[in-house]
Amino acid sequence: MTEYDALDEAAQPEPAPAAGGAPGGVTPADAADAARLVAFGLQPKLLPARDVEYAELLRRHRDEPAFARLTDAVAAGLGLIVLEVSTRAGMAVTAAEDSVFAVRMGDYARRASTDSADRFLHGLAHLAVAALAFPRPEDLADDGYIGRITVNGVDAFVRQACRRLEERAEEQGDNTDPATDAPGLEAAWRVYARRSATGATKDARRLAGSTTGIIGKAVAFLVDSGFLQRTGDDAGGAYRTTPRYQLQVRDMAAGAAMTELLELGVVPVGDGSATLLPPDDTDDLDLVADAGLPFHS
Repeated sequence: MTEYDALDEAAQPEPAPAAGGAPGGVTPADAADAARLVAFGLQPKLLPARDVEYAELLRRHRDEPAFARLTDAVAAGLGLIVLEVSTRAGMAVTAAEDSVFAVRMGDYARRASTDSADRFLHGLAHLAVAALAFPRPEDLADDGYIGRITVNGVDAFVRQACRRLEERAEEQGDNTDPATDAPGLEAAWRVYARRSATGATKDARRLAGSTTGIIGKAVAFLVDSGFLQRTGDDAGGAYRTTPRYQLQVRDMAAGAAMTELLELGVVPVGDGSATLLPPDDTDDLDLVADAGLPFHS
């Protein structure tokens, strides 16, 4: 080998490592697979156990650190927060506030109703479902925990919270009869307590604007989003939580509105109903308007 041959050989670029190898050895095929895994994560009803490709990509995320970093970077670039990647939950992601995938409470509620008070109640319904499904911190911490709710149970839960708020207002001497033409200025319990549970039809059908109708729309959205699964027709509709919903609520459980609702002392039981227990003395917090899960305000 001549001196020139040696210099020419030294100038040649190093060959790229094989896919899944050392950092920096990512191929276009790897990028496509990473994007495919994120796309699977955006299909919340799809279960890894029922899709061979999904399961294989999850295995790669677990076993190949470079592929895992690439997938997480793709998700971050789309404004998605990775909550968990596992065979239990799949590629579980939630949208950051500035993500194109973010679902906002106002957008959802406007599709469901044009009435401003109804939009507020839709947010409260989502908040109540989350609080009833996972009432204790240990429920959220336990990966094996399955929350169970019913439409009528959620309604009873919120109405008991309303009664507790009414008692608190009376104790503090607050005005309990605000102007009826300004529902946006009313406290949460005043808006909810004035609304019929089912409507005024002779056969007591659930009207869209009734509180159980609003809760029914909320749980239907959560089913479509892969957060709840319907288990029966009892008590207006019975549902169980999914691992994705647990991760979603776990990520957002520190919100002031959910804290306020849980601190009222309305403690749910396992059959989806609720019971009112004497609460501990706590500082008052204002319920946050439009604080629905899993939405951004």
